[in-house]
This record gives sequence, structure tokens and C-alpha cells, in this order.
Amino acid sequence: MAQSVSTAAPGGVEKLSAHRKLLAAGLFGSSIEWYDFFVYGTAAALVFPKVFFPDASALVGTLLAFSTFAIGFIARPLGGILAGHYGDKIGRKPMVLVCLISMGLATFLIGCLPSAAAIGSAAPILLVTLRFVQGLACGGQWGGIVLLLTESAGPKRRGFAGTFGQMGVPLGLVMGNLAMIVVNSATSDAAFMSWGWRIPFWASAALIPLVLYIHFKVEDSPEFRELQQTAEAKRGQEQIAQAPLSEAIRFHWRKILLGAGLLAATNSAFYVAIAGFLSYGTRSPAENGLGMDRNTVLTAIMVVSVMMPFAIVWAGKISDSIGRRPLIILGGGVLLLWAFPFFWLANTASGVLLFFAMLISSIGQSLTYGPLAAFMAELFEPRLRYSGASLGYQLAAVAVSGIAPLVMTWIIAETASTAGVSIYLAAMALVTVYCAWRLPETNSEAVRTDPEAVPGLPTAA
Repeated sequence: MAQSVSTAAPGGVEKLSAHRKLLAAGLFGSSIEWYDFFVYGTAAALVFPKVFFPDASALVGTLLAFSTFAIGFIARPLGGILAGHYGDKIGRKPMVLVCLISMGLATFLIGCLPSAAAIGSAAPILLVTLRFVQGLACGGQWGGIVLLLTESAGPKRRGFAGTFGQMGVPLGLVMGNLAMIVVNSATSDAAFMSWGWRIPFWASAALIPLVLYIHFKVEDSPEFRELQQTAEAKRGQEQIAQAPLSEAIRFHWRKILLGAGLLAATNSAFYVAIAGFLSYGTRSPAENGLGMDRNTVLTAIMVVSVMMPFAIVWAGKISDSIGRRPLIILGGGVLLLWAFPFFWLANTASGVLLFFAMLISSIGQSLTYGPLAAFMAELFEPRLRYSGASLGYQLAAVAVSGIAPLVMTWIIAETASTAGVSIYLAAMALVTVYCAWRLPETNSEAVRTDPEAVPGLPTAA
């Protein structure tokens, strides 16, 4: 059984302090990484159709812009595969650093791209290339950050610790939308379309000091370091998988697929709200939109995103007490029941009702997403964990996240109604409930009631 670290033990306070610094680094790193990834989605809805596809109609330009948005999600599984392979062999920390550097550089360069009016078809080609790099980086960073957090936490706090990676999603979205709102408010429409939209992309330079901090101050997770020490003691590599991805797929493919399905409800609802509705809500009625003010929609998304981290961290913490599956199933159920009421409220074009629609949806998303980092990590043994968890998480990015705005735009264009979008969201919620029901509970009652596990402190495996 794992031996716990007491607060009274020598170095216990120092370890607790180091773990808290790791939680802060994980939260900040995840937030900036997702900021870079999401600011692209906002620009794809508001700017890219005119900057990179100026000759296309409004509908076709939007579809093309969202197609480049989806490229990032297509690249994410490849990023997860590459980072997972090396993360299970050389460690979590090195891959986190590589992913943070790649994301920051790609995002900064997107802000430097000339428009299609300046360099023609080369502009969208370069845009797609840099978006692909963003996807690779995003695909790799999630597994690295959440494993650093959860593998460094005590058994009674893994759900809570994992939320410091999960909270980066809404916080990154808040920062991205806030940056766009500030720049949009401070510039004229012409200036915003010309150069103002670039400023949020250039802000990705904020990753540089974080990369330096992680490089010099953060150690790899205790579980991975133990694998390395065991392998060195045996003068072999029995403990460290030589082909972790292959082993994960061969022996755990059902868990990988079911793990991907856990994200179906929350990912579809999230991306329909932040990208699909942003485009639909701000388009004119002549273009099958609602004609809402751009800042009204952005503000509703931003305010809900400010509140969402509190629900995520609560759900993760509660999962340490009652288990992961009950909360994930409950969250899927909320999103199933809310699929139609969401659009009944949002279609009124009222900012207040839109906020309420998004708020209830975000509660369902948070109940699922909060425990998910710990749940996905605990499904796999440490030697294959980066590969297995990353692949499951990133498969959902391709199957659900990237195409959700495209599906929504296409359905509304074909039917002039959002009813089909609600059916799509309800179907995704059913997938999540089914997958959670089929998977085993990873936070057993025996672990939850273990008196030797000290909350909040790392333990040696």
C-alpha cells in the first residue's frame, strides 16, 4: 500500500508547498495554452472569413473558416500520440515544455500572417499549417499537464488536482474572448479587421516565462520517476514501455474508445456555444442568423466561462468523495435534458436568456469535465497512461469538438432551424451516459475511505 507523507514528516511542508506551486503552474499553463487554441475559434467566427476567404459568400466563407478551425482538432490525436509515446518513455515534463513552446510560436505567427488580399492563396495555406501545429501542441499538452497534476497528488485529491488542468479550458476561453472584446471596443471595424484581431495572437508570448519556470522549478511526476528508478535498478527497461501506444491500443482499446465517448456531451455543447453560436447569433437574419450584437454574445460566453471553473473544481473535489462515474453520468443527463431548452432560450436573441441558456449548459459540462482528468488517468496503468489517456481524449476532439460548429452551421443552412442541432446535442449526451455506464469506477470506496491517505499531499507509489 502507498505510504502517505505526513505534514509532520521532514520535508512534508516543503512537498506540500511544491505541490501547490505545481497546481498553480498547471492552471496557468493550461489556461494560456487553451487561450491560444480558442482565440483562433473566435477569430474564425468573426474575422477569418473576410481576411482569408474574401471572395467566398458569407456562408461559404464561414464554412471554410470553421474548416480551418477543425484542422486543429484533426491534428490533436496525432499530437496526443506523439507526446504520449515520448511522455511514457522520457517523462511528462519534457513533452509539456515542447507543447507549450510549439503552441506559443504557432499562435504568435498566426498574428503575423498577411491577408489573402496581400499574398493570395498562400495566406489560407499558411493559416492551415499553423493551425495544424496548434493542434499538435494542444493534443500533447493535455495529457502531460493533467498527469503531472494527478500523479503528484495523494489518492484522496486526484480529482481535485486534475481540475487545475481542466479549469484552463474556460479560463483560456475567458481570456481569449476578453482580448477580442477589448480590441474590438478600442478599434473601429475597419481597424479591427485589418490589424486589431492580431493583437490577441501576439499575446501568446506570455508563455515564455511559464516555460522557463517549468523547466527550472518543476520535477516530473513521482510515479514516472519511480518507473525510471525501478528500470535503472534492474538495469533494464521492463518498467518503461518501449512501444506504449501499441500496447495501449492492443490491450486497452475498449477503454480508449469509451474514454473518448465520455467527452461527447460536454465537447459538443461547449463548441456549439463558443464557436457555432457565436457565428449563428451574430449573422444577419437574411443569412439564417439572429442578428445579435457581437459583444453581447461574446460577453455572455465570457461571463459563463468565468463561473465555469468554480463548478469544475467542485465536481472534481466531490468526485474524490463519491467517485467519478456518478458525476459524469449526471452531467450527461443535464445536457440531454437541456438540448432543446438551450435553443428555445437562445433563439429569442435576448442577451439575458442567452446567458441563462449557456449557464445551465455549462453546469452539465462541468459535472462531466471536472472529474474527467483523474478518471481518464486512473483508467490506465502508469507505464501506458500518457498514451492511453491522451489518445482517448484527443479522439473526441476529432469525432466531436472540431466538427460541432460545422455540423451546427450545416444543419441550420439546410433546415433554417436549430431543432436538428438540439437532436445532435441530445445524441452526444446519450453517448456520454452510455460510455460512463460501461466503464468501471476508478476511485473505489476502498481508496476513498483509506485512513492512511493524507489529503493534499503526494504519496510514493
